[in-house]
Amino acid sequence: MAAASPSSDMFDEIVMAEERFHGEGYQEGYAEGSHVGVAEGRRYGSLHGAKIGSEIGCYLGFALTWQCLLQKCTDEKNGKKIRALDSLIGMIQKFPYEDPTYDKLQEDLEKIRGKFKQRLQVSGQTGILVLRWITTCFSLSEVNTNCCISSRILS
Repeated sequence: MAAASPSSDMFDEIVMAEERFHGEGYQEGYAEGSHVGVAEGRRYGSLHGAKIGSEIGCYLGFALTWQCLLQKCTDEKNGKKIRALDSLIGMIQKFPYEDPTYDKLQEDLEKIRGKFKQRLQVSGQTGILVLRWITTCFSLSEVNTNCCISSRILS
């Protein structure tokens, strides 16, 4: 009986080798995948965050430039434009730059984009020129991330 036990253990090791190697391979693959996934996620987050930051900064630069230009004119027509700009600037200043876990980040970003488009509509012909310039210089998928055009249009 003692002789059967060691040979039985040897056959069990041979039979179970596939399962053991499968388990070890899974553990190694999981650890490597986790490491690579974290690095890839960090890269993607940095890139996406930079695009959003650039877009928001562009909107703010556009709004501040127009606000400075319109402060010289205080007629009723420009009052509506200034109020729209003040609203846009206020939304941008309240945007949570430092909190990537903010639940309504995308909603607030869409509101800012909508307010920017509203501002373009209020500006009339100049807004149309800005919008045409954006759509001709950038593909439609890049319009939201590459709108830094106010200084080029206004100069």
